[in-house]
Amino acid sequence: MVENERLRQEMRRCEAELQELRAKPPGPCPGCEHSQESAQLRDKLSQLQLEMAESKGMLSELNLEVQQKTDRLAEVELRLKDCLAEKAQEEERLSRRLRDSHETIASLRAQSPPVKYVIKTVEVESPKTKQALSESQARNQHLQEQVAMQRQVLKEMEQQLQSSHQLTARLRAQIAMYESELERAHGQMLEEMQSLEEDKNRAIEEAFARAQVEMKAVHENLAGVRTNLLTLQPALRTLTNDYNGLKRQVRGFPLLLQEALRSVKAEIGQAIEEVNSNNQELLRKYRRELQLRKKCHNELVRLKGNIRVIARVRPVTKEDGEGPEATNAVTFDADDDSIIHLLHKGKPVSFELDKVFSPHASQQDVFQEVQALITSCIDGFNVCIFAYGQTGAGKTYTMEGTPENPGINQRALQLLFSEVQEKASDWEYTITVSAAEIYNEVLRDLLGKEPQEKLEIRLCPDGSGQLYVPGLTEFQVQSVDDINKVFEFGHTNRTTEFTNLNEHSSRSHALLIVTVRGVDCSTGLRTTGKLNLVDLAGSERVGKSGAEGSRLREAQHINKSLSALGDVIAALRSRQGHVPFRNSKLTYLLQDSLSGDSKTLMVVQVSPVEKNTSETLYSLKFAERVRSVELGPGLRRAELGSWSSQEHLEWEPACQMPQPSARAHSAPSSGTSSRPGSIRRKLQPSGRSRPLPV
Repeated sequence: MVENERLRQEMRRCEAELQELRAKPPGPCPGCEHSQESAQLRDKLSQLQLEMAESKGMLSELNLEVQQKTDRLAEVELRLKDCLAEKAQEEERLSRRLRDSHETIASLRAQSPPVKYVIKTVEVESPKTKQALSESQARNQHLQEQVAMQRQVLKEMEQQLQSSHQLTARLRAQIAMYESELERAHGQMLEEMQSLEEDKNRAIEEAFARAQVEMKAVHENLAGVRTNLLTLQPALRTLTNDYNGLKRQVRGFPLLLQEALRSVKAEIGQAIEEVNSNNQELLRKYRRELQLRKKCHNELVRLKGNIRVIARVRPVTKEDGEGPEATNAVTFDADDDSIIHLLHKGKPVSFELDKVFSPHASQQDVFQEVQALITSCIDGFNVCIFAYGQTGAGKTYTMEGTPENPGINQRALQLLFSEVQEKASDWEYTITVSAAEIYNEVLRDLLGKEPQEKLEIRLCPDGSGQLYVPGLTEFQVQSVDDINKVFEFGHTNRTTEFTNLNEHSSRSHALLIVTVRGVDCSTGLRTTGKLNLVDLAGSERVGKSGAEGSRLREAQHINKSLSALGDVIAALRSRQGHVPFRNSKLTYLLQDSLSGDSKTLMVVQVSPVEKNTSETLYSLKFAERVRSVELGPGLRRAELGSWSSQEHLEWEPACQMPQPSARAHSAPSSGTSSRPGSIRRKLQPSGRSRPLPV
């Protein structure tokens, strides 16, 4: 307890001494080394300021001297100005550092001096005394660091001052060098001026001498010109008179020119009229010769028995879409209606057929082209008209049409009825109609009770080589109403489906077979003619049509049968000994129409849009090949005799088959919907039903 009390008293005493020390104003420490260093720094600073003042004076003198120099030292003056600016900035920086040093010294003086002895005495006695001691030591350390920094700054200032002295010495040396160069340049300039003055005087003397010589020559020439003028005055008067005469003639020249132009224009106009009239006459003769050539060509084709080929281009529809793929790629020849041009992959391709119909052609226009061929059926000729082309090209529209605008099928029967009525006073005619389709290489009767029943094509056993279809139903028609009923009845049984290329795509080959039998009432001559109207299914690419499942199988059979038709055409064109008619039901059924003794016409339907150019190109190439096939002249089927003597008929087969209703094979009921009973009741087969030869 006594020891603690003693320590408390000593602590109070130390605290009182510490407060006294803190209360004392700060003053210079006697014998402090920092005060001596500060005094030395001040002396050096004053010396530096004096030297700087001297340097400024010298620089001002140099500036005055440099300003008095010539324009040749302008570049040197600019460099000196830049150096002076840099030196001023350096001096300003040094002055700022000096001010900072003064402020630092003043702050050091304001701080209280360290209390070394008190710290040592209170070091063990009290924590507060220890803390005060540590703070004093820290301040002392900080002061020492600041003094070291000031020394470093002072060294830098000395170095900068030394560099400024060196720069001043270099500038003085440059100024001396420039002065010597200026003196040397001045001397050279004086020498050059003197030499130029001498050259000028010499040139003036030479020019004066030349001028005198030239002046003498001019005087001599002037004397000659005066003499010439005296002699030229009469010639000048003559030229003046000629000029006045020409001037009077020129005044009347526009009138003469206008009159000449009018006469030339009249002659040119007359020549143009004559050329135009000659061109019109030549064009008329050309067109007449073209028609005559075409008529002769058609007659030659008829005599040779070539298959006639006409083309029909359908119009562009909304279903073709829009854009580059829906643009028109087909053009026509304005002077020749048998030429068609196709733009395929940027290259034009031309084809020549017997007739080409543009998209503006009507159903009547197309029918007029085949009208003469159809009427020959009444005279006992066999006629075959079939439509070929890709799916969606308009084959069914051309052959069947619509109720408001019928196609070739209905118009052909109407024409036959009108011809029969005109000859009713001399001839008795019977017209019968049959309809069949080839679906997936299966021949089916579209007018029979069981349309799904498979039919076969047979060869007549009498050795005539003719083909017939046993069990094919045959209806006798006597009016237009009967025709419409037959067409409606057959159309309900035909197979059509939706594809990406055609909403109502025909999935089978349809055949309308019209038989016309006639008897001359006066002579007993009887004729038999057949008209085969074939609507082929369209060729299609599976990738475009999107066919799948049963549609894919149908497309495969369609393409196979059309390929077989192409093989038959190729064999007929090259006159091969064997023609592969039996490779397909379609070619086998058309054997009589393609092997001779028949008038055959093909309607090739093409699409005009850009995206179908590949199919259009193939169809037109196939049409050209078909056009070159020669079948031979058609034979008229006419014999004297009665209808009952079947053995004398050249066209009809000798074998007879049972009634159509007595067929042994029944067809499956799946695939198409059943027909209305009312239509069946209205369309009863003719009383004399018989097997139909193809």
